[in-house]
Amino acid sequence: MVRFFIAFLMTLILGEAKAARTESLLSPNGKIKVDITIADSLWFMVSKGDERIISSCSISLQLPKLQAGASPRLKGVKKDHIDETLHNRVPIKNAITSNMASRLTLSFHGNYDVEFRAYDNAVAYRFIIKGKGLTEVMDEKMHLDFLTPLTAHISKTKTGFWTSYESPYTHVSTSDYGADDEMTYLPVLLETQRGTKVLFSESDVRDYPAMFLKGTANHGLKAIFPRSPKEWEPYGDRGFMVTEEHPYISSTSANRSLPWRFLVIGDDAEIASNEMERILGGECEMEDTSWIKPGKVSWDWWNHWTIWNVDFVTGINNDSYRYFIDFASAYGIEYILLDEGWCKDVNDPYTTRDDIVVRQLVEYGQQKGVGVILWLTWLAVERHMDLIEHYANMGVKGLKIDFMDHSDQWMVNFYERVAKECARHKMIVDFHGSFKPAGLEIRYPNVISYEGVLGMEQGRGCHPDNTIWLPFIRNAVGPMDFTPGSMASAQPEDNYGTGSLPMGSGTRAYQMALYVVFESALQMLADSPTRYINEDECTRFIAMVPTTWDETIVLSAKAGNHFVVARRKGKKWFIGAITGGNPQDLAISLDFLKEPGEMQFFQDGVNAHRIAVDYKKGHRHVTPSDTLHLHLSRNGGWCGVVEQK
Repeated sequence: MVRFFIAFLMTLILGEAKAARTESLLSPNGKIKVDITIADSLWFMVSKGDERIISSCSISLQLPKLQAGASPRLKGVKKDHIDETLHNRVPIKNAITSNMASRLTLSFHGNYDVEFRAYDNAVAYRFIIKGKGLTEVMDEKMHLDFLTPLTAHISKTKTGFWTSYESPYTHVSTSDYGADDEMTYLPVLLETQRGTKVLFSESDVRDYPAMFLKGTANHGLKAIFPRSPKEWEPYGDRGFMVTEEHPYISSTSANRSLPWRFLVIGDDAEIASNEMERILGGECEMEDTSWIKPGKVSWDWWNHWTIWNVDFVTGINNDSYRYFIDFASAYGIEYILLDEGWCKDVNDPYTTRDDIVVRQLVEYGQQKGVGVILWLTWLAVERHMDLIEHYANMGVKGLKIDFMDHSDQWMVNFYERVAKECARHKMIVDFHGSFKPAGLEIRYPNVISYEGVLGMEQGRGCHPDNTIWLPFIRNAVGPMDFTPGSMASAQPEDNYGTGSLPMGSGTRAYQMALYVVFESALQMLADSPTRYINEDECTRFIAMVPTTWDETIVLSAKAGNHFVVARRKGKKWFIGAITGGNPQDLAISLDFLKEPGEMQFFQDGVNAHRIAVDYKKGHRHVTPSDTLHLHLSRNGGWCGVVEQK
């Protein structure tokens, strides 16, 4: 009996030592709740109202001598609130952003913290390490589990960590997404059985690799990271292959915060209107950003330098680019881009083709009020970083840097080195062949846009049924260089464009609406200047659409179905609507207007479902009490502007 009592007492003592402790965190409005459990491991649950969104998310960080989050020993708990207003240097969605959250910081033995934040529309967490000198992060674990299968809207990479981040979306149940399937990069959109949407991504990624996700076949997702490259070698004239890896994912400061992981939770409009990547992206590290000039750019590559009704031979030559400059100047377009072809060799950025003299084009553009941007491969920039100063001194306004196709620690640091050097010489940067925004453009606002999207450069491979997901996934985490603007609009089955005569899928009104719908501080006009001149009234509307905004309101949204948004610049409200393969009839209230105004608009023509270039321009007086009745053709759109006195 005594032996039994001693055994029972020891069980109680040991059980108490290992007893789980739970800390709870409520969003400011009380609707989102995070329950963090500290036991043999560290994990949390997330609920919105009475719906359990995340049943379990276990997290840990493997350092050389410590696995943070495994058998954690709590040292301290701090709860407080964040309530601040962020003023956006390059406001692609809103001029100001509210950062209001409940915060919980858990301090653990081993010199690390884990910070959680609960927003009215999101949950975020990050590790904070507090060592000295440098350390190696061997791995970071995150395992998301759901009570029931969710639908995952993901973009898989079939080539591992070497990816252009441009795969079409796959829509799969988490119960069918197995460990042997291709992994996906972020962002990922999840949908519960009740229809609640969850957008998962990351921010403040610096000196650290980007996160990828794998399925578990048990309606779960787990994190996976590229190892830090030890040796790499060029592959062709723009790629690289990692030939040897370090055993760790990052060698970094031992005293720093690691990237934020965040989940935006809500309905379709809340997902599309969220600003979590911006909120968590960090602080601007540039003292002077007044020189950064967002705008639009006349692009050459998609239209293959196709100009006609001129008296010179068109192609990659100064005569053609002067024509691009004249066109841009006439329509108030801020930039032209010299894409691939202006150098004799892509890895020799100083030797141009015989018919190209960059300095002359810069000087001609200065006379016309049009800046010049140059395309380069990342490899050319890496080998010749002094080219940034060289072309900045010549008057070039920015660089489009392409084909990075990786997001390991080394490449993430390449992005930052380029951003810093370009900022030092007052040049803007547009990253193509790039991963999604993850905070760099907040710290260095001269990073004005990113690709990382299946955009219109893919020709008929860019289908509206895929594009309709972009406001809810890729563009929901930051600027996106989709390269819209086809005047040779076609329904997908009729898109047989060629190199010299390309076509864009979707109706004419759809192509125009993309300038309002999509967010990018640098928006390209992809088509030929000749086509734009021939479609003057459409081009004048495109040219007047801003690329930065004072205020954004999502008016109607259903992921994969339709998206309608209103954006304000000064006293003008621009409205854009798009759909995929199914036509839509939508009733849109104008109650966001503060006063009456005059509206001009472009809508699908009655035959646009078959002949995509068919559109109708209209004008009407509108008031805040009015309702717009929009009919969108299949793969169609609607766009307009309301001018208030």
